[in-house]
Amino acid sequence: MKVGFIGLGQMGRPMALNMLKSGADLTVFSAVTTPYPELERAGAKTARKASELGSVDVVFLSLPSADVVRDVLFGPGQLAAALGQGKVVVDTGTSAYSATTELSSSLKAVRIDFLDAPVSGMEARAIEGTLTIMCGGARSIFERVEPLLRHLGNKILYMGGAGSGQLTKLINQLLFDINCAALAEILPMAAKMGLDPEQMGAVVNSGTGRSYASEFFVPRILQGSFSAGYPMKHAYKDLVSAAELGARLCIPMPVLAAATATYQSALLNGHGDKDKGAVLLPFEELLGARFRGAGH
Repeated sequence: MKVGFIGLGQMGRPMALNMLKSGADLTVFSAVTTPYPELERAGAKTARKASELGSVDVVFLSLPSADVVRDVLFGPGQLAAALGQGKVVVDTGTSAYSATTELSSSLKAVRIDFLDAPVSGMEARAIEGTLTIMCGGARSIFERVEPLLRHLGNKILYMGGAGSGQLTKLINQLLFDINCAALAEILPMAAKMGLDPEQMGAVVNSGTGRSYASEFFVPRILQGSFSAGYPMKHAYKDLVSAAELGARLCIPMPVLAAATATYQSALLNGHGDKDKGAVLLPFEELLGARFRGAGH
């Protein structure tokens, strides 16, 4: 099977490398070509523009937003036109639910099949090929693509019609975001009250306050490291999507609204290029207390 992969960033590069293990005839394209030599050594072909992937059977996208996805498919170069009828587009990035359903309709109009398949697990699991992948679209399309997805993740879930994968990912991310915001508010308070940050971190990550957010971010916060995860300015789009859905469907989400204000404070203070652990930095400044380990 001929497979295309577009987007070779933090998640896309290891996913493309794992795709080669499927034995697929893989062609890759990315605006940033730095990973090209590594992928060529592993057996991939490289393209100079997205439309050169028109001959593939399935094309995977790992792009930062729905706007970029639409531009790649329908903007200059017109990948959708180059693909033609009967091909499959699989979007593994994170996009808004409404934008995803609109994209699915646009592709259906030109008889191209679509599967939204956002991933969860961060870079380490992308490298290991152990991502969780949540899929939305026609079941027949999912069944056609599932064998390829098995090389990227170890938990592949069919969630329903177009957009269902993105909606599932959004709900998971919102719970994660709330956990991060809770850490941001409470950990600086512990430091302000004189508790040892390293011991406090050990208690949190071995007690009932433990979460994936605490397990991932607390050790890094203690080291003063805020570049291990996805940049906050890009992750903020999940909170925007949730606010739009809540407003349209009249769903009250007071805890999420408070968490969103916490992220907005961090973004307005210039921390958008840092990961979500940095959401605590404005609280540290406000309280005049740093949650760091010895020597940091």
